[in-house]
Amino acid sequence: MIRVALVDDQRIMIEGLKMIVGHGDIRVVGSASNGYEAYELCKEKSIDVMLMDIKMPNCNGVEAVKKIKRDYPHIKIIMLTTFNDDAYIFDSLRYGASGYLLKDAEPSEIIEAIKNVNAGGAMIEPTSANRLIEKFIELSLANDQTNEFHDIPLTKREKDVCRLVIEGKNNKEIADELYISEGTVKNNLTNILSKLNLRDRTQLAIYLLQHNVL
Repeated sequence: MIRVALVDDQRIMIEGLKMIVGHGDIRVVGSASNGYEAYELCKEKSIDVMLMDIKMPNCNGVEAVKKIKRDYPHIKIIMLTTFNDDAYIFDSLRYGASGYLLKDAEPSEIIEAIKNVNAGGAMIEPTSANRLIEKFIELSLANDQTNEFHDIPLTKREKDVCRLVIEGKNNKEIADELYISEGTVKNNLTNILSKLNLRDRTQLAIYLLQHNVL
């Protein structure tokens, strides 16, 4: 059973989400109307996944993510909003959100996102994915100092591949840069995703973002 909490200042949205997700192996255990209430809800309920709006009074979703992930890191948070705003996407993920979907997403997409993040994955609204990576690349290239990978369990070659992925290079460009074949690049990427339990380059970018590897 996946225990879900809903956070939105519009009551009609809460009721609609209950109808979409509150069945099968997903159970809605509580709701809140702003970030402060969401934080308090974490004290009162056992929550696996939280669907949270960004634009809310008193305490918005981005601020709430930061507080909740600090004190309740096991709770997975999906930002669900009508605002397709790059800054909100980037900040939410940077503070620990596991995914981002627009409110007009299909019910099946919302359910898939809940199950995916509960299992440790990430879910990004498809039209936002490329801009997210572009923003990540922009910030990465603007940084004079590149943080080390510290405890991330990758070989030196895999870390080199990661850094070139962050720079937006494709497999051929990575191969040319490292003087290896494209096949070797693909093998390294497969190993990286497997070791970090990730699905694709977008999830890799999110992972590196959340671990301050810029």
